[in-house]
Amino acid sequence: MNWEQLLSLKRAGDTNKRIRKEQDETRLGFEVDYDRIIFSSEFRSLQDKTQVIPLSKTDFVHTRLTHSLEVSVVGRTLGRRVGQKLLEKHPHLQNVYGHQANDFGAIVAAAALAHDIGNPPFGHSGEKAIGEFFKTGEGQKFKNQLTDKEYQDLCDFEGNANGFKILTQNRAGRPGGLRLSYATLGAFTKYPKESLPTKPTNYIADKKYGFFQSEKEAFTDVAKELGLLKRSEKHMSFSRHPLAFLVEAADDICYTIIDFEDGINLGLIQEEFALEYLSKIIRNTIKPENYYALSTKEDRVGYLRALAIGSLINEAVDVFMANENAILNGSFSCALLDKSQYSAQIKDIIKISVENIYQSTEVIDKEIAGYGVISTLLSTYTSAVNNMFNNTASNYNKLILKSLPKVIETNKPTLYQRLMRVCCHVSLLSDSKAILEYKKIKGIEF
Repeated sequence: MNWEQLLSLKRAGDTNKRIRKEQDETRLGFEVDYDRIIFSSEFRSLQDKTQVIPLSKTDFVHTRLTHSLEVSVVGRTLGRRVGQKLLEKHPHLQNVYGHQANDFGAIVAAAALAHDIGNPPFGHSGEKAIGEFFKTGEGQKFKNQLTDKEYQDLCDFEGNANGFKILTQNRAGRPGGLRLSYATLGAFTKYPKESLPTKPTNYIADKKYGFFQSEKEAFTDVAKELGLLKRSEKHMSFSRHPLAFLVEAADDICYTIIDFEDGINLGLIQEEFALEYLSKIIRNTIKPENYYALSTKEDRVGYLRALAIGSLINEAVDVFMANENAILNGSFSCALLDKSQYSAQIKDIIKISVENIYQSTEVIDKEIAGYGVISTLLSTYTSAVNNMFNNTASNYNKLILKSLPKVIETNKPTLYQRLMRVCCHVSLLSDSKAILEYKKIKGIEF
């Protein structure tokens, strides 16, 4: 792969090539991507979606929206620092093509901002709940009417693939979705493969999948423009866009350190563990007198968090630059932080977070409730949409359809398209909105 292609400014529907040197520096194309994402309704719904603690009413626990903003800030720094080093190493990118270090920062920041835009309500359990509906629940009845890959899209519903769908799908009045630059779409796609086969190799991009069958053509166009390396002749699978490693690193840094911070602030993890577990990461930057001068737990933990994020940013930049050639030829097969000198400390922090936060009673109870909510919504909506298509809709089905937004089209010609529309709609609901819809269907509140 080469950076000239990887930094493509092309957008869906373009008829003329966009030239970097012709860009308005006060409103760079890559920065427009960020603006389009942050002003989208899909992004706004993240303000009421679970990050770790579902439906938390405390003011310091992160939602998907605050998490996404923080990942974007870290991603911007990562991109700028890597961009500066790449321009020193490859001066023609600046001298001939006009690229600046901030280009890299803008691409990574935009992709990082959108990285969770496709996640359903109730955190990762929301993804699993949608999948279980089709794999072991009422949705099993659709299996024989779908191709293997279409059915796998539903059984292993993936927030990353749903995010690509949201960013690129055609809608009335909005052809090409948000029409982001292909560079940003490439950096967004951590898993540039289709749903089958499942985990064919240990290469990091094969861990999950990044686009549904409904967006296969759109991703093919992106991959071709960017010059992504094809990894298989039997199925659609590509090497990652190099900047996807930085988006992933930004997410890894934030959820590792900030989820840990949330757990301490909630009292699920003792404050003493913060200094114990973070001390090896921040040993070169911590000033004990500053730490002990802080009077509140939140301030002390926040100080450690800021230093830890700074150290891990430096690590990620160093690992990326040390492995740039391998990343460009598609042979670098793990996350950047897996090569970090702090990988052992990161694993320890994640382990204690899993035990004390992700598996806490509060989280598990809310995830159980989330399964029931999502299963009910999918059952109700799929029945209404399919019955309307088959001209067998009951009065109840028709009432349900009147309550749904117009984007849930009942005239889609294939079952797969109709089911994906329903799943996408449910995935865009906030936690509170999903519960409200559930109560309405169950007649719990009027």
